[in-house]
Amino acid sequence: MKTAKAVNLVVLFLLELAVLGAVLYWGLTYGGTAGLLFGICGTGLLAESWGLFASPRARFKLHGTARLVFELFWFGAGAAALYAAGAHAWAAVLALVCVASKCLAQAREA
Repeated sequence: MKTAKAVNLVVLFLLELAVLGAVLYWGLTYGGTAGLLFGICGTGLLAESWGLFASPRARFKLHGTARLVFELFWFGAGAAALYAAGAHAWAAVLALVCVASKCLAQAREA
């Protein structure tokens, strides 16, 4: 069981990186200087919010429903960014993998 939990933690970390990369990608596809700024600022805003509310050493750690809602919006932002950039299939894959990973994590905790 410890191995499965470790694998899921690695998958969650990779998903977090994928969300940040998706927002940066969206900004770059937006075009021009504005797109670059959107991508960099959006990525920074998401990273900061994760650090404040959801990281293992979060300053304002969320629990229960608040954590679930935060993660829904946070991971949803990555899927929405990919969809907005025109990568519809990748948006669906990211969303499905996020949901599957979170469901497995919740099932292991129960």
